[in-house]
Amino acid sequence: ALAADIDRPRTVSVSGSAELAAEPDLAHVTLGVEARKPTMAEARTAVAATVDRVLALTRDLRIDPKLVNATRVQVQPEYSWNEKDRKRVLLGYLVSRQVQVEVRDLELLGTLLERAVDAGVNQVNDPVLDSSRRKDLERDALVKAVEDARLNADTLARAAGVSLGPVRTLNGATSAPPVPMYRRQVAMADAAMAPEASYQAGEMKFTASVNAEYDLLVKQ
Repeated sequence: ALAADIDRPRTVSVSGSAELAAEPDLAHVTLGVEARKPTMAEARTAVAATVDRVLALTRDLRIDPKLVNATRVQVQPEYSWNEKDRKRVLLGYLVSRQVQVEVRDLELLGTLLERAVDAGVNQVNDPVLDSSRRKDLERDALVKAVEDARLNADTLARAAGVSLGPVRTLNGATSAPPVPMYRRQVAMADAAMAPEASYQAGEMKFTASVNAEYDLLVKQ
């Protein structure tokens, strides 16, 4: 039993965390268009006209066409139930389409959103803000989290009167929750501000956490 106790590795398990802040520099925007009309042709024509105006808007804003994706058309017939005749009655058609845009100049984002609504877009999802340096920022956060874990392990080792050895196991994860694009309140003095100028991006937070196990070296 004594030999088994001597051979058993002495380790310490700790966690570490880190957070990095960064300004977003790109956004993913989804602009939806839908129309209800008595016939499919009318609904598709109405949607296509709006999508054409949105695509023209992206060109006017000098957004690279490679960053614009007009997805397929979705068509859904709509019915009501005629209780007297005990059958469905076709009311018309709902046609919808989405235009997805990657905006790499956030100065254009407010203008795109405002003018898209003016062009007839009737569904605007919250833009998803991101950073073109995401991978580098995630790695930097992981490095800092590992440093934090080692400091925690070293603190425990010194408190126990032993030395910290090499890392035995290590695992980690990163996250960066979506950042909302919001409209700030415009003061009375700024009432003349253009609507698109009132949009403001929040700050991104890249967080990392790690779990580590280190050997403990007992001083002889």
